[in-house]
Amino acid sequence: MSPGAPQEGALGEGESARDEVLQPQQEREEAGEQEEDYGVEVVVEEEEEEEETPTHLPFAPSSELLDDVTTVDPSYTISLIRQLLPQGSIVAKEFSAKQGDPEEKGENSENGESAQLESKDPWEECGCILWDLAASKPQAELMMNNLVLEVLLANLHVTQSPRVKEICIGIMGNLACHESLVDAISMQNGLITMVVDQLFLDDSACLSETFRFLAAVLRSSASVSWAEALLPDEILSRVLWIVGNTLNSTLLEKSIEFLSTIIDNQDVTAILLQPLIKVGFVDHVISLLASEIEKISDESKFDRSASRDLIFHFMEELSATDSCLEVMSSSDQLIQVLDKIIKLPDKFEVSSYCASVVMILANLLADGKHIVPSLSHDLPFLEGLFDILPLVCDDNQGRNALWCILARLLAQAQGIDMNSSSLKQFVSLLLGKFTLIKDDLESHRVDKVDLSAEDTYLKHGISTSLSTICCIMERWIAEKSSLSEEEDPLTESTIENARKLLNYCQNYDM
Repeated sequence: MSPGAPQEGALGEGESARDEVLQPQQEREEAGEQEEDYGVEVVVEEEEEEEETPTHLPFAPSSELLDDVTTVDPSYTISLIRQLLPQGSIVAKEFSAKQGDPEEKGENSENGESAQLESKDPWEECGCILWDLAASKPQAELMMNNLVLEVLLANLHVTQSPRVKEICIGIMGNLACHESLVDAISMQNGLITMVVDQLFLDDSACLSETFRFLAAVLRSSASVSWAEALLPDEILSRVLWIVGNTLNSTLLEKSIEFLSTIIDNQDVTAILLQPLIKVGFVDHVISLLASEIEKISDESKFDRSASRDLIFHFMEELSATDSCLEVMSSSDQLIQVLDKIIKLPDKFEVSSYCASVVMILANLLADGKHIVPSLSHDLPFLEGLFDILPLVCDDNQGRNALWCILARLLAQAQGIDMNSSSLKQFVSLLLGKFTLIKDDLESHRVDKVDLSAEDTYLKHGISTSLSTICCIMERWIAEKSSLSEEEDPLTESTIENARKLLNYCQNYDM
């Protein structure tokens, strides 16, 4: 859609925005369902495994899907807003006066307009269409000029219906995706307080849309006023409680995206990060990650791989933030989570997270040097790191981080006196991973001319690692050469393999 193409986070043409815990309207009508509070179910109970409903925005009625919202008659859009007017409200009178209506027209108006759809709930039908239309900037501007915010706020003041609240906040969320409208939205009397109050609802669909709206405004020029509204400890604690307790994947993803927006915007970070840390922000996210990792091996749990991917990327982002890294580097729970992932014998289920895992670990080792000694002598841990090499081969940052981790841990291990038994175990590990090492290095030759900063960083990690491997192999070969066959009946082929690895490392040139 050209002039009305949706902004980031807004509904696109033909997309659906309904939360996965809600049934399509037709199914709900057939079942005779009334509006329900889904929040308690979502936080306390498991999701259905068969849910495949799109999770972003609401379904517009199929008869009303519009091929090009930029050609919609303005009078049609205005008639939709009219259908949302709460009867007897002040805004209904203001709307009628603005439109020059001879009398107030509320949601039960029988004026025969096209917006009066043949359904049991015309309010919901009209609201969903407006939700779709709000993704178009021309339509969004038209709505703003025709009291849509006042109408939505009036509904939020009087309704007890979670579905009505979800639609109202969803429309606002799409409006807020248009940067030119955000200041006007933020200046609307009572709107900031009303939206923040929605965080204390227990309905997952409403909460998802609230987080989506807040993420949009925190990315905008009006971010500071919204960040200040979120400052009270009770609000920040509520956000963290939702993140840590929801079992709804959509809500989890929207809440993590909201928190990520806080980290991405320096002005917002300056206001909210320290208060968040004060109420346990980092520990909450670590606990969430630990909980998600526990579910990997539990086949009875609903698959939330997308959510885990998002959490790992978010943890990676936090590890690059100094004030968060300080807390993370002292967290035994986080080290245990990373240790468990790295030592998994079959990394297929976590392959998409491995780059984030090594990025987090690299940042932790740089800040928490007390972690290095114990990890450097943990051979299963080192073995797991080498096994990750082919899983991050296409991720330059992940691969660079992995080689720097190996350099740090191997240098630490080699720098401490090893007894013969430890030396033998290290040599056995390195010989077993020779093929992985060689395959990685041979497939990533770097042009020595005009090395980038990233290439230089990688070169240091690789050269340090290979130099340490050489020292370990030389010491072991010298030790074995001084022993007779009776003293150590080691096969000649093993010693030959050790010499091959030593020779490769000595002659490798990036």
